[in-house]
Amino acid sequence: MDLAPTWDPQQYLRHAAHRTRPFRDLLARVPELPAAGRPARIADLGCGPGNVTALLTERWPDAHVTGLDSSPDMLKEAAGHAGPTPGGGHLDFAPADATDWTPETAYDLIVSNAALQWVPDHPSSLPGWIDSLRPGGTLAFQVPGNFTSPSHALLGELCETPRWRERLAGHGRRFVHILSAAGYLELLLAHGGCTVDAWETTYVQLLQGQDAVLDWVKGTALRPVLTALEGDPQAQQEFVEEYRDLLREAYPPGPQGTLFPFRRIFAVATRTDGPQ
Repeated sequence: MDLAPTWDPQQYLRHAAHRTRPFRDLLARVPELPAAGRPARIADLGCGPGNVTALLTERWPDAHVTGLDSSPDMLKEAAGHAGPTPGGGHLDFAPADATDWTPETAYDLIVSNAALQWVPDHPSSLPGWIDSLRPGGTLAFQVPGNFTSPSHALLGELCETPRWRERLAGHGRRFVHILSAAGYLELLLAHGGCTVDAWETTYVQLLQGQDAVLDWVKGTALRPVLTALEGDPQAQQEFVEEYRDLLREAYPPGPQGTLFPFRRIFAVATRTDGPQ
């Protein structure tokens, strides 16, 4: 059985500005919440190091926001954001795994930022999460949609080479379960009882520094490989060097930095039926 990836919050945060932008774009499409006369109840599923969870308190200053994640390292980093918020709300964090998470209360907003791609069966959970919302509440998420781009295709191909196949087969091709924007829209509309807004955006990111794309994937897509080779530092280094050389050819740096197009898929579903 594959090990769950170990996470490095500091590596992940090295590209915080680029990683935060899709979340801000997602929140811009979330309608007003139904929490009239009371603080909104919000869950951030797969909150990571908590930096984007804290942005929820800017939009909803008096809300009770809970960030949920399965990584102890990420939750430890996120704890620095916890506590009362300036608008009179509260921000806290708790362990939870999106593979089997069931909301324990009615939420006004369930949001997930670049996390559900790690949950192969997540489409089957979406209807239940919508049903857990208060009427007028919203489920909003975005997932990467760049799994056929060179950064990810090369990773999958390298894992399947004779040198690495026995130890790493499948580690670079984990995301075929991601739906298209149209796929998420059709799924959510078929469930009924909600309005749905779905779209995709390709961000042409300009990354800085040497081997900038490698530095990016060290915080995300490369984590399962690094975890699988954790007990063998020499093998870890050899794999990373092979992968680095492939990325250098696929993403040559320019005079202003390295262009790294990154497609994201978004969906916002707002519940329109159900009892109070």
